Amino acid sequence: MAPPERRRRSTQRDIARRAGVSQATVSLVISGGAASAQIAEPTRRAVLAAAEELGYAANVAARSLKGGRNRLLGLYTFESVFPTDQRDFYYPFLLGVEEETARQGYDLLLYCSGGSASGALNTSGAASASGAPRAERSIYAGGTNRLKIADGCVLLGRNVRREELSALVREDFPFVFVGRREVDDGELSYVAADYVSATAALVAELARLGHRRILYLRAPEDSEPTRDREEGYRRGLAEAGIAVDEALIRSLADPADLTVERLAGWIDGLGITALLVEPAEDNRLTEALATMAGTERVRFPEDCSLALLGDPPSWTPDSRNWTRFSLPRAQMAGEAVRVLIELLDQETPEPRQLTVPCAFVPGDSVGPVRTTRTGGRGPRT
Repeated sequence: MAPPERRRRSTQRDIARRAGVSQATVSLVISGGAASAQIAEPTRRAVLAAAEELGYAANVAARSLKGGRNRLLGLYTFESVFPTDQRDFYYPFLLGVEEETARQGYDLLLYCSGGSASGALNTSGAASASGAPRAERSIYAGGTNRLKIADGCVLLGRNVRREELSALVREDFPFVFVGRREVDDGELSYVAADYVSATAALVAELARLGHRRILYLRAPEDSEPTRDREEGYRRGLAEAGIAVDEALIRSLADPADLTVERLAGWIDGLGITALLVEPAEDNRLTEALATMAGTERVRFPEDCSLALLGDPPSWTPDSRNWTRFSLPRAQMAGEAVRVLIELLDQETPEPRQLTVPCAFVPGDSVGPVRTTRTGGRGPRT
C-alpha cells in the first residue's frame, strides 16, 4: 500500500493567488508592521481570509482575523544580552520573564537579532559589561514593527531608542518596559525599581552614622533612573535636616577619571565623609573603586564610607561586598509579564506604571564618621 501523500505547506504565493493580489501585498499584510497600514481594509481582509482557508503556518493571520491570540509573548532588548550567565546584570531579568511567562501559560519569543547589517554603534557608543561596543538594534528594522508576531512584548535595556517607544505607543502595540521610561508624545507602561525611596534610605542610614558631607557621584546621562536617584538623594538630605550642597553632586564622563588623587581631593578639599556612587553600565567604575581600596591610600570605610546606588554590573566570588541597595530584578521582570497580560485582557487598556521596592544590602564599605582618620596621606582630625 502506498504511503499517504504528504500535503504541501501553504506559502504566501498560494495566498496571493487565492486572494488575487501580489505576493508583496501578502507579505505586508502578514507582517502586520507599520507599512501594512498602506493596504486597503477590504484587501487586507481578503488576504487574511485566504491565509486562514489555506491553513497558513504563521497563524498570525488567523489570529488577526478572529481577534484571538497566539499566546506568545516577546522579549526585546535594546542591548545584546543573549546569551549570558548567572553573574551578568541582565540574567535575573531574563529568568524572571521566562518563569512568569511559563507560569501564565504563554510561550516566549526572544528578539535577539542586531537589526543593523553594518553593525554600527548606537548614538551613545554604549559598551557591554566587558567594555566591547554594542551593535545597533532596532525594532523597526526594515520599516516594520518586528514585535507584532507576538501578542505583546516586554522591553528591556539602558540605551533606548525613544522614537521607537513613541512609535509603539502610537500604534497601541501592547508592551511593558522594565524600568521607568518616558516619551514626550504619550504614556507607556513600565515596571521600575523604586530608586527614589532606596536612595533616600541610604542617605538616612549615612546620616544616622553621623555623616553630613555626602557626595553623590551620578551618571553623566540624564536618564530617568539617574533623575530618580538624585531626587532620592535630595529627599534623604532634606529628611535628615541636611542642606543640599550642589558642589557635592558630581558626574564623571569616564570611569577612568575616578582616581585616588581625585577622591582624596574630595575628602580633603570638600570635607566629604561618605560617597554615594551610581554604578556604570560596565564594571570599570566598581573595578576602579576596588583597585583604589586595595592601595590602602583611600580605605572604605576607614577614610570614607561608600555605598552603591544599585547592583554592580556583574559579580564574581572575588568582588567586594559593597554596601548598596539591590534591584529586585527577577520580581520586576515577572511583574512586567503580569502587567502585560493584564493589558492584553483589557478592552481599552490604559498605561500602567508600577514601582517595586529595592532591598538594602549592608556590605562592608559603610561605617560611622570617625573624628580621626589615618591612611596613606597621614593623620587627619
